[in-house]
Amino acid sequence: MKKSFKVTKPIMLIAISIIFTITQSNGQQIKPSASGYAPVNGIKVYYEVYGEGRPIVLLHGAFMTIEGNWGQIIPELSKTRKVIAIEMQGHGHTPYSDRPLTHANMATDVEGVMDYLKVDSADIVGYSMGGSVAYKFAIQSPKRVTKLVIISSTYKSSGWLPEVTSGFKSFKPEFFNNTPMHTAYDAVAPDKTKWTKFIEQMIAFASQPFDFGDDNVAKIKAPVLIIAGDNDGLNKVELARTYKLLGGGVTADMGPMPKSHLAVVPAQSHVSLMMQTNTILGYLNGFLK
Repeated sequence: MKKSFKVTKPIMLIAISIIFTITQSNGQQIKPSASGYAPVNGIKVYYEVYGEGRPIVLLHGAFMTIEGNWGQIIPELSKTRKVIAIEMQGHGHTPYSDRPLTHANMATDVEGVMDYLKVDSADIVGYSMGGSVAYKFAIQSPKRVTKLVIISSTYKSSGWLPEVTSGFKSFKPEFFNNTPMHTAYDAVAPDKTKWTKFIEQMIAFASQPFDFGDDNVAKIKAPVLIIAGDNDGLNKVELARTYKLLGGGVTADMGPMPKSHLAVVPAQSHVSLMMQTNTILGYLNGFLK
């Protein structure tokens, strides 16, 4: 067991790094129509805006940036939508803060950015950590969500397989040094000296168990699209239960089709799923339209 566990840690970091390497070499070729900092909840949250149309808000995964997570997606979405991409506390251009890093705080930040940009409601899309924040946002601010898209994420720790949560607990700041994530941080962070503190804060955050409540998820009124990889680290038993809470898992031939959808993409891990640009866009466009 010890031997396999030691191998898991670098593989997970290498896999996350692959996203940065690919998206930054082949990423977005367009510039935002607007960008800046929204003063919310005692911090300044960086945002970028692309395109015109109905607003859609993108929430990135842990340790990531707008470009690192959404570089392949934004150019296509922005052809028909107003895309608002946010970098959460300590990530990318958003400064590091000693403020407690919690899903609730980040969800409140999202609402603050929407207030700042005068957006009453929007479709919300979140990947990994951003998906958990999206769940929390839908629970805290239900009237601000038109449709919700969750990519390879969950609303409770038990939604991940045990080896995923154990892997986060084993992370150490030095594992992240000299990685593409470190390079991306240095390229845009307002204060590069905060790198180690940021990683320590993120490791502590990722190690904390969380559960937003089955009852709260069942009360989400907005249609929800869940996209998962078949081997992305999510507990598929819990995933099926989540879909059931959202009104899915029925026999639609004998009744109406649920407003929420579930897509499990074959032969995909947590990281490789986000690289399936055409697949992700296909599900997004079908669901959001």
